[in-house]
Amino acid sequence: MFNSKYSLFFIFVAYIQATVESFMINHHSSYRQSTSLAADVQKAVKDVTGAELEMLMQEWDSPLVVDAYATWCGPCMQMAPEYEEAAKELEGRVRFCKLDTDKEENMAARLQIEGLPTILFLDAHTPEGADEDAPKMAALKGRIEGGLPKDLIVGLCEFYFFDGPMPEGFA
Repeated sequence: MFNSKYSLFFIFVAYIQATVESFMINHHSSYRQSTSLAADVQKAVKDVTGAELEMLMQEWDSPLVVDAYATWCGPCMQMAPEYEEAAKELEGRVRFCKLDTDKEENMAARLQIEGLPTILFLDAHTPEGADEDAPKMAALKGRIEGGLPKDLIVGLCEFYFFDGPMPEGFA
């Protein structure tokens, strides 16, 4: 009896959630647009593990921007859609990924992540005196702690990776 009572409760809650979601999608265009936009944008940014990030830092077909975040961090969650929009705008020119610092504590420590969110701007670097065939290493071009709007993320990518001007109001 105990299990069936709670099972019915959870089924009822799921039904209510589905009903509200359906109502919002059918009757509120702003909700419909925001949910479809989120689905489209999420494809531009990949959530990576520490091992996957290591691999990304070995492949240098394009620069890499890393968002070190935590799911409990308000500024991180507030910046997430801005970061995803920037990734979408620069798709094909710059790679974007996210690293959950709670799940990947070792990598966060190696990257010396102390404040959230932290955005790392990384590009390829060949050490001086190395052969042309030597593997390229990651070079930190910039590091920002704190949330940024999309335009500033894009502007910093242009500055760090493509010799663009430093974004206005940023020094």
